[in-house]
Amino acid sequence: MKSDNSYEAKDIEVLEGLEPVRKRPGMYVGGTDDKAVHHLALEIIDNAMDEAIAGHADLIKISLLENNVLKIEDNGRGIPIDDHPKFPNKSALEVIVGTLHAGGKFSVGAYETSGGLHGVGISVVNALSETLEVTVIRDKKIYSQNYSRGKPVTDLKYIGKTAKKSGTSVKFKPDHIIFGNNFSFSTKKLFQECQSKAFLLSGVKIEWNCNENLLKNDAIQTNEIFCYPNGIIDYMNDCIPFDYLLNQVHFSGEAKLKEKINPKLNGSISWVCNWSLNYTQFLKSYCNLIPTTDGGTHETGFWNAILKGIKSYGDLIGSKKVSLITRDDISINLCGIISVFINNPTFSGQTKDKLTTQEVLKSVEITIKGLFENWLTNDPKNANQLIENFITKAEDRIRKKNEKETLRKSAVKKLRLPGKLSDCLQNSKQGSELFIVEGDSAGGSAKQARDRNFQAILPLKGKILNVMSSTNEKMLQ
Repeated sequence: MKSDNSYEAKDIEVLEGLEPVRKRPGMYVGGTDDKAVHHLALEIIDNAMDEAIAGHADLIKISLLENNVLKIEDNGRGIPIDDHPKFPNKSALEVIVGTLHAGGKFSVGAYETSGGLHGVGISVVNALSETLEVTVIRDKKIYSQNYSRGKPVTDLKYIGKTAKKSGTSVKFKPDHIIFGNNFSFSTKKLFQECQSKAFLLSGVKIEWNCNENLLKNDAIQTNEIFCYPNGIIDYMNDCIPFDYLLNQVHFSGEAKLKEKINPKLNGSISWVCNWSLNYTQFLKSYCNLIPTTDGGTHETGFWNAILKGIKSYGDLIGSKKVSLITRDDISINLCGIISVFINNPTFSGQTKDKLTTQEVLKSVEITIKGLFENWLTNDPKNANQLIENFITKAEDRIRKKNEKETLRKSAVKKLRLPGKLSDCLQNSKQGSELFIVEGDSAGGSAKQARDRNFQAILPLKGKILNVMSSTNEKMLQ
């Protein structure tokens, strides 16, 4: 007789195509909340930025339209539209848009460094969108294909000719079945995303367009073009004015990552940091233009480089107190931005909030440390000011720790009373009495007879020796 809880081959469900994404969206975009909706936007924006990183695009347009429709365009190479060799009846475009783990970022060649790595970006957006339209320009010819909830609803169509040489446009609307009926793109978040991407990739123009009916009270323009020739230095100056900074010269630069452990790690880093005079502090980090909000190995390497550089310079000038400085002391009031570009980075998840590539830690440390030491050596006035500032913070930290330890010991000391003591109510020793009795039995009788306002009882363990009839040796024992 077959039981109701049987487990057989027919119970194994096989999800095909993009069904796994719709079944478990949290695995791919972190959930179905507001953050997940904006993650869809970032996936498409990052694809366009990858074309810019590779040097094939210098203009990206992001347009927020009515009914929660978002459109991202770039003037890059355009997604290939010829037939895929492994799928003769499908174009490369349909394979990329409609298949998980398909793209040009797995092997070296199409992209040296990129933010999209898992080959799931645009296909996940496709799966979780009510409608998605991809328009491609290749060799001045326009092609287009429409999708709905991961499946093509039209064939790849030739639209006509254009003066533009190449490019890609993706227009999509997130699916209300997945994200509910109340979701909406935030104009503020998308506007800030456009600006931050432009800061991180100097010289690239990012054009923002928004339907004026969608604007809220965020002081955001309907049209804006972002382009910053000085990159993250402009980013830093936008985040905090010089008047609030300890030094009037940023520690900043760009360098190729030094790598002794893994010579195949190909990458670079750009950075800027300073220390504020008030309570402002932040460290914004990015990998291949992806914001790593939870930090990672590049941040750890940066902290190690700054701390070791400070101590090395302190030893050079003969400052003995520099040994007191810890990472906590240098992180207070630090304002910094670091951006790394590496091949084949690894992240803690598809949402890419934390970089986990281990080789990056040491690479960033050895690259930044020497340059930071040179920066300190070449500007002794600012360097000494920094050292004094860190030593002051270290001494304050140690003093507060000692005060806290003293208070803790005092509190413990006050509470360290004999376990069987029945204390009196008054706190003053003046006028209080302590009765030491022979054992628990005598203690119980004494507690019943005492005045608890000023009389305390302490029973002793065991019977007290009657020294009147004992030898001196026994008494001393």
